[in-house]
Amino acid sequence: MGKLFFHTNASVDGYVNDDHGDIIWGAPSPEVFRHINDLERPIGTYLYGRRLYEVMAVWQEVPDDETQSAEMRDFGRVWRAADKVVFSTTLQHVTAPRTRLARSLTPDVLRELKDTTQGDLEIGGATLAGSALRWGLVDEVRLHLFPLTVGGGTRALPEGFRSPLELLDQQRYLDGTVFLRYRVGAR
Repeated sequence: MGKLFFHTNASVDGYVNDDHGDIIWGAPSPEVFRHINDLERPIGTYLYGRRLYEVMAVWQEVPDDETQSAEMRDFGRVWRAADKVVFSTTLQHVTAPRTRLARSLTPDVLRELKDTTQGDLEIGGATLAGSALRWGLVDEVRLHLFPLTVGGGTRALPEGFRSPLELLDQQRYLDGTVFLRYRVGAR
């Protein structure tokens, strides 16, 4: 049985994008990017909604050569090596290898994925992850908090989500970014 992680970049005021949908402010420094790669390396399957899949699918095309930074090349390799499940009612097909399309995410579907998938899973996108958090099926929340506020946008953690969290790890980076890792539902 794999663990389910929710990992996201967020502003200090708790948003994954700003009120225009922009995420460029969340571009990690090389130091933070290396840490993200180390966290992502053991993930066997990514669970995405349509919008995040469309953003992440560019990693299928990122050249694995010297035109990219070492961190970008590494992330591209990690991303391409993992399986992906995209949950969408509107997407007609997926283009990235190792990717399959599913129409809806329910608690039963998510439990079955956790029970039958080899390795750990990571759910991406605040909306999709918000459902999994509310259902009590996320094992860990991993947040990279960037040292800025954006004043609005999509919340990293869903409205109405209540749970005790146990701090498992924390790191501070030279650029002011902070990493926090929590076990969900800890008592």
